[in-house]
Amino acid sequence: MYKQILSQYLSEGKLTAAAVGAFFAPVIDSIYGGGRLIPIALLIAVIVLDWITGIAASHKDKTYSSEYGMFGVLRTLFLLALPVLAKLLDTMLSMPGLFFYAITLGIIYHTWQSLTANAYRAGWEKWIPKSVIEHIDSELKAKVERATKRGSSPETIKNSDHTDLSNDNESTTNKRKSNNG
Repeated sequence: MYKQILSQYLSEGKLTAAAVGAFFAPVIDSIYGGGRLIPIALLIAVIVLDWITGIAASHKDKTYSSEYGMFGVLRTLFLLALPVLAKLLDTMLSMPGLFFYAITLGIIYHTWQSLTANAYRAGWEKWIPKSVIEHIDSELKAKVERATKRGSSPETIKNSDHTDLSNDNESTTNKRKSNNG
C-alpha cells in the first residue's frame, strides 16, 4: 500500500533531483556559508546561460575556438572563487555577509550583461527589450570587437546583423530601428 502511494508522488526524476540537492546543498553551505544557496544557484544559472549564449554567438560569428573556451573555464572558476574570498573577508571582519552579497550580486549583474550581449550576437535580439539593449550597448560593442580580433571577418559579423555597433556615433537601438523599417 505504501509503495503505491509513494510511487504516485515520487518519480525517478524527483528522486535524482533530491539526491543531487542533498549532495550539493551542504557542499555549497560549507564553501560559501550557510543560507547562501539561492544566490549561488542564481550565479551558477547565469554563468551556464552565459556559456550557452556565448557558444551560440561564437558559432554564428564563426569565431568558436577551443583555446578561447579553455580560458572561459578558468574565468568561470575565478568567478566562482570570488564569493568564497568575500565570505572569508566577511568572516575575518565579523560582517554578516556584506562583502559576499556585494561581490556575488556584482558578478551576477556583469554576467547577466554578458549573456544578454551574447544573445544579441547570436541573433536572438527580438526577444530582448529595447531598453535592455540600450543598457548593454558598451558590452555589446566590446564583444563584437573581440570577435573581430579573434578572426571573424567583417562580412561574417555584418551578416550576423551587428556590425553597426562599431560606429560610436549611433546607438544600437537606433541602428535596430532603422534596420526594422
